[in-house]
Amino acid sequence: MLDQVAMTYQVRSSDARSGGGRFSRRGGLSGVRRTEVQALTPTSLVVERGESVGVIGTNGSGKSTLMKLITGQMRPTSGEVYATSTPIMLGVNAALVRQVSGEDNIRLGCLAMGMSPREADAKRDTIAHLSGLDNQQLQLPLKAYSAGMASRLQFAIAASVDPDILVIDEALNTGDAQFRSRTQRRIDELRAHAGCVLLVSHSLDTIRQMCSRVLWLERGVLSFDGSPDEVTQTYSRYTKLRAAGEDEEADHLLQDARTSVPRARIRWVTGPAAGVDERPRSAAAPRHALPDPERRAGG
Repeated sequence: MLDQVAMTYQVRSSDARSGGGRFSRRGGLSGVRRTEVQALTPTSLVVERGESVGVIGTNGSGKSTLMKLITGQMRPTSGEVYATSTPIMLGVNAALVRQVSGEDNIRLGCLAMGMSPREADAKRDTIAHLSGLDNQQLQLPLKAYSAGMASRLQFAIAASVDPDILVIDEALNTGDAQFRSRTQRRIDELRAHAGCVLLVSHSLDTIRQMCSRVLWLERGVLSFDGSPDEVTQTYSRYTKLRAAGEDEEADHLLQDARTSVPRARIRWVTGPAAGVDERPRSAAAPRHALPDPERRAGG
């Protein structure tokens, strides 16, 4: 769950008007401007167990920032992130080593995620099947793999531990129809076992096929939260208007979408024994934002 989470970056750039980039006598750089970039505006969000949530948006809209905040790679500028377990992010928890074979990467990845050597060996065949790599390919060093082969192996390793929360950032855009079918089945299995999946992708077909709910982030703002068909259709109209240069109409569509996102107040209650501590948090939050801390589940 995200409670009023926001992220602002400090960006430094040289100021040509003051001969920027020169070291001053007092130390440090003179003529350097600091600019604040708000990558994510205050956002409240609850992801339930069993959900598969897609995240879409144009480049620079804050999707990867949101995933890094959820997985704990970055601390938010303000707000808090709560989770029932440590999220596993594809490509981070299952980092691959280019100099060793795919076979060895499976073992190393499983060990890095906390499995015992015996558990890693038991998962080997399942991981190989999900990745679609045969025994000959698994003996090759990873540097000989294509980007698609490496992505499939990363996903297979990350999904092998039955994570309660799995975050996938742009990893499923490569791969054939058979891999997408196996991935869909694996995501369905994760959801059936009370886990949840967050998937970032520019492929709207992938989002529609694999997700039960979709979030649209645009310019750092949660702009839509709803069913895959509803959100992707609206987003597709928006991008087509932008591509056609009809910016004014696109802005109107974006504003209409944002007004449909319900406003929520999240209340935290410690209980009568310790005194009631109610702190209402008003934010642009999706319809899944809940007032009851007992229902804090998923992300």
